[in-house]
Amino acid sequence: MTTPHDMTDHEPQTEPTVDPQDSAVAEMEADSSGAEAVEESIESATEPRPRLIVKRQGVETGEEFPIAAPATIGRFDPSVGPIDVDLGNIEEGGYVSRKHAKITEDAGVFSIQDLGSSNGVYILRDGEFQRVAESELADGDEIAFGNARFVFRVS
Repeated sequence: MTTPHDMTDHEPQTEPTVDPQDSAVAEMEADSSGAEAVEESIESATEPRPRLIVKRQGVETGEEFPIAAPATIGRFDPSVGPIDVDLGNIEEGGYVSRKHAKITEDAGVFSIQDLGSSNGVYILRDGEFQRVAESELADGDEIAFGNARFVFRVS
C-alpha cells in the first residue's frame, strides 16, 4: 500500500531530536523569566512614583513632573544652570523662581524646602494655603509656588 508520504520525491522528514535535559532547562528559564517579570511588575507597582501634577481651576491636569528625590524645582535660566524639575514652560512658570524649592526623601518620607524663593512655597492645610519654609509631604498634598498650583502624588 502506498501512502502520500511514499509518493513524494522528498527525503523522509525526521523529527528534531531534543535532549530532555535541554528541554527542562528551557522550560525553567521560561518559567523563571516570567516569574521575574511578574516580580518586577509587583515591585514597580509598590515603589513610590513621586510627581507633581499641575492643577488649574480646581482640576488636576494631565501635566506631570516626575520627581527623582532629591530634586530642585524651579525655572531654567542659563546663568543658574540646569535644574531637576523645570516649571518654566507652564503658564504659571513666571511665578516660579529659578531655584524655588527642593523635594527630598528619607526612608519613604518626602519633604519640601523653600530655597529662598520670591513667591514662597505654600501647602494647603485645613482649607487654607500656608507658607512653609520646610514641611513633610503626603500623597495628595496641594502645593503652590507663587500662583502655580500642583498636587503631590506618590502612588
